[in-house]
Amino acid sequence: MDISAFFKVTYGLYLVCSKDGNNFNGHISNTVFQVTAVPPQFVVASHKDNLTTSYIRKSKVFSVSILQQDVTLEFIGPWGFKSGKEIDKFSGVNYKTGITGVPIVLEKSVAYLECEVIDEVDTGTHILFIGRVVDSKILDDFHNPLTYSYYREVIKGLSPENAPTYSGDKLEKQIFIEPIVTESKPKKYQCKVCGYIYDPEEGDPHSGIAPGTAFEDIPEDWTCPICGVTKKDFVRID
Repeated sequence: MDISAFFKVTYGLYLVCSKDGNNFNGHISNTVFQVTAVPPQFVVASHKDNLTTSYIRKSKVFSVSILQQDVTLEFIGPWGFKSGKEIDKFSGVNYKTGITGVPIVLEKSVAYLECEVIDEVDTGTHILFIGRVVDSKILDDFHNPLTYSYYREVIKGLSPENAPTYSGDKLEKQIFIEPIVTESKPKKYQCKVCGYIYDPEEGDPHSGIAPGTAFEDIPEDWTCPICGVTKKDFVRID
């Protein structure tokens, strides 16, 4: 079976958010689709282990923020590769609360949907939540929506472990190409978990790593600024 065929199925990338009382959380999803026009109903997929899944089940509401194509991996990182049990994903992010009280991310979004859950389907690893749209709005008519293909091919991002399209290391490692060694060029390294690329010429100033610092000279306790894994989860790509 040629698993690369899976990536020919078209998807978008979205932020699916919900609430549990005054607590907010959300995650990246590439599985959002419309199932009926009258009444307007959409389906989202959420992994059973995701905190957002438990929030949706409790509150019976969720929002979908449709991301713009020009989003960065740094913006996506917390939503796709970090847990709301450990960080506040809404810190410093432009959002509002909808008519149901659900959080709606406005930043880097071209439109949003606000839904009330009317049913759910257990697919094994994920729950499909069927939601009736109670509000929606266009936020940006200028930028194109982000597609999953653009995310992988241009932004160079990978599937989070709990994404419906994640199929383990064997599948994800296919994006890494054995490099041609050219000692005259700085050696770049890519995170195997989220796709972040460490470029020695840029360094990682936010983590105290100055431009010009070779990957080999980064302290061993340094972690990926996007997903938080250690140096051992990086591979040389240049």
